Amino acid sequence: MLKLSVLSRPILLLSQTSAAAQHRSLSSSSSAHTNSSPFYEFRTYNIKPEQNSAFLKLTNEKIHLRTAHSQLIGYWTVEYGGLNQVFHIWKYDSFSGRSSVRAALAVDPCWMSEYISKAIPMLTSQENAVTFLFPWSRLQAPPQEGGVFELTSYLMRGGGASVWGNALKAELTSHDALQQGRLLGAFHTEFGPMNTAHALWWFESADHRAKLQRRDGTDVLVHVDSQTTKLMFPCPFSPMK
Repeated sequence: MLKLSVLSRPILLLSQTSAAAQHRSLSSSSSAHTNSSPFYEFRTYNIKPEQNSAFLKLTNEKIHLRTAHSQLIGYWTVEYGGLNQVFHIWKYDSFSGRSSVRAALAVDPCWMSEYISKAIPMLTSQENAVTFLFPWSRLQAPPQEGGVFELTSYLMRGGGASVWGNALKAELTSHDALQQGRLLGAFHTEFGPMNTAHALWWFESADHRAKLQRRDGTDVLVHVDSQTTKLMFPCPFSPMK
């Protein structure tokens, strides 16, 4: 290892400090949660088209083996914005807690033999992201069963929540207040696509969502590089439906 001279050390420390500051400014989660906050794992599975029905049937029959280990928030099929795709959210109180859950699942013979060994060959890919609720948001249940859900994801420009957080909050809460959909939770990504925010909405129906013709305001759009939406239907076993 090379030894640094006394004169070079302040320069190195300044460089490290600047890099750390830059990292904090780029992260959408800057000052957005505490170490004790629960987090939500977003999982997206892409299913082989010919296996879609079989995968959903198997999951419906065996999901209880998985929910015995940790809390499932919701499980949806994607109707628009993704084909042969499911999206689900799991809640964990800590990263160590999640590690314990994954370790327990790996040695659960029923889960591995009755579900994993059959389900994995039905998939083409899996994606996940760790998200936290924004401090001003809380996870809510839909006002009634039988509606549809929308997940809107925003790729925000650099700067972090200190730059665009207020504009995003104003935009989402204004739609909620005007009853242009029910906002069930607003999240930011910690691990996964960075500088990404998500809004989970509920609507009475797909036609109800279409009639609203909701548009994002210019105040938040100046901070958005791109956005995607998925319209989703809850599976029969989904806690949130």
